[in-house]
Amino acid sequence: MPLTSAVQGVPNRIKKVGGREETRRFLEGLGFAAGTMVTVISEAGGNMIVHVMDTRVAIGKEMAGKIFV
Repeated sequence: MPLTSAVQGVPNRIKKVGGREETRRFLEGLGFAAGTMVTVISEAGGNMIVHVMDTRVAIGKEMAGKIFV
């Protein structure tokens, strides 16, 4: 399921990062790689704040839709 469907506060393991090559590289640079744990902290105004690799990252729903957990 895409990260946009994940339940807030529940840790999930990233299974796959989709999208074009440059999009995948960008997301992996932020810490979104297969096998990494990610938790949705909050969602507001079309953006999501997630906890990944001991940091909080804000991403848009379009980018979050490319991350599968």
